[in-house]
Amino acid sequence: MSKTPNSGKAEDDRPSTVEQYLVKDPERFALNMARMIEQAGKAASAWAEPREKGDVRDHVAEPVVDMVKTFSKLSEYWLSDPQRALEAQTRLFSGYMTVWANSIQRLSDGGEDAEGAFKPEPGDKRFQDPEWGRNAFFDFLKQAYLVTSRWANDLVEHADGLDEHTRHKAGFYVKQVSNAISPSNFVLTNPELFRETIASNGENLVRGMKMLAEDIAAGKGDLKLRQADYSSFEIGKNLATTPGKVVGRSDVAEILQYDPATETVLKRPLLICPPWINKFYILDLNPQKSFIRWAVEQGHTVFVISWINPDERHGTKSWEAYIREGLQYGLDTIEKATGEQDVNAVGYCVGGTLLAAALALLAQEGDHRIKSATFFTTQVDFTHAGDLKVFVDEEQVAAVEKAMNEKGYLDGTKMATAFNMLRSGDLIWPYVVNNYMRGKDPLPFDLLYWNADSTRMAAANHSFYLRNCYLENRLSQGEMELAGRVVSLKDVTIPVYNLASKEDHIAPALSVFLGSKYFGGEVDYVLAGSGHIAGVVNPPAAQKYHYWTGGKPTGDFNEWLAKATNHPGSWWSHWQRWIEAKEDDTRVPARKPGKHMKTLGDAPGTYVKVRV
Repeated sequence: MSKTPNSGKAEDDRPSTVEQYLVKDPERFALNMARMIEQAGKAASAWAEPREKGDVRDHVAEPVVDMVKTFSKLSEYWLSDPQRALEAQTRLFSGYMTVWANSIQRLSDGGEDAEGAFKPEPGDKRFQDPEWGRNAFFDFLKQAYLVTSRWANDLVEHADGLDEHTRHKAGFYVKQVSNAISPSNFVLTNPELFRETIASNGENLVRGMKMLAEDIAAGKGDLKLRQADYSSFEIGKNLATTPGKVVGRSDVAEILQYDPATETVLKRPLLICPPWINKFYILDLNPQKSFIRWAVEQGHTVFVISWINPDERHGTKSWEAYIREGLQYGLDTIEKATGEQDVNAVGYCVGGTLLAAALALLAQEGDHRIKSATFFTTQVDFTHAGDLKVFVDEEQVAAVEKAMNEKGYLDGTKMATAFNMLRSGDLIWPYVVNNYMRGKDPLPFDLLYWNADSTRMAAANHSFYLRNCYLENRLSQGEMELAGRVVSLKDVTIPVYNLASKEDHIAPALSVFLGSKYFGGEVDYVLAGSGHIAGVVNPPAAQKYHYWTGGKPTGDFNEWLAKATNHPGSWWSHWQRWIEAKEDDTRVPARKPGKHMKTLGDAPGTYVKVRV
């Protein structure tokens, strides 16, 4: 079925032929299938052995079980009304009939390209291979999949009888299942994978199963999906390279002080409190992306808390311990190192939530050393906390607590998997296809190396966070208890710079906006472009994205955004001007680490290098 010369099609745009999907060397192909099965057996053994030894236990309230329960509630809603169920089935049947009619039309036209009735969403990278459109079989699979997945989404959207939490979970799980069953994920239903498998006589699958076995072994019984070539990176060599010293060490944190880059510096030192769910060097990936290095170059004396990667020894370390032995210890260390009591503080994500709670506690205790607070994508109110709330209800939290209490911590792979599931279409399935189907090693990428550098969660700390923030929302309501006190954000009267990011799936911009009203002082709300990481790690030199500033963060968020001023580029310089405006213009001679106290080694220290 060749095109006529007048069709305007290039040679490689002609309709596909059957030959490219036929095995050319059956003997070699059969041998590779046997090798693939052997490697698959090794993968199964790597999964089963830790469970047989009791090193890994699968608890009953795993996400799959919760997903089944959620879908059962969704099914009950639709099946409870026969008319409603019939209408839903009719919509699905109608979609399939449209796809079928479209396929028949293509066949009657002799296989010529036809406009599909159902198209992928703009930006969907799964169906870019030309065969998804010009081959009738693969086009049928694609459209049938799109019909089914969109129908399932509609079931959730129109399930008016479901409570909001169940509806949220159902929508999230439908998305996970839809991403998982996409025909792009399987050899026989993905034309590109099919061709590669035939062309290599199945060697891609042998390599892929070998990588799968290695990744399960690396996860000690759980799949530790590799997202980058990790061998290209080393912390302290080409990651986290801003020069400095370790000037303090407690059971939960090392305090890093960075070498100055200017002759004079701002009088107030800067203390950065990163999340312990990830490692601090997201703010110091490389010299071009490093917020820490940039802040040093602007004249800040920068101190950073580097949290311990906890083990069974830290199981009883609570939020109060992280405040006393992390934040307050950092303030004490700064005073010893510089002689300064007044400090500017930055908190990122859950590090910001801890900072906010600590500020409320310290205000009651009369500790007023922190004079301004900057929050990067931080939630203090969890009413609109995004898809992570899917994992938080009484049953699931109790199951996590049971798992943590057995070891004193939550395995880092559990948190990594949860975060990857928030963007499974970008962070899971493309790597499953690339690694285990195509048998190709992922490329080096510093951000994905950091993303895979998992941290454990200390049991008492993580339990407190889940219950007091996500489950019961006690911080914003003035009901959180710390150190025997009930703390209130109304007591935080210092200036606050509250940064959100527009496409954040972890700390949604709306959630950060609404959280602003709970502070007792002046709050400047700034909205950065992009997401939870790229919106924060956006150096001015990159000239990427935008940021929005406006009036007080009150009223309706969409109305605030409509009136806000749009600025091109990075918010970093805007923040620097804000900081400088909050203190006088006094500059002091640059402070070198170790001048007034003994140092404990070079930055980035030892805690950050502990891997799980």
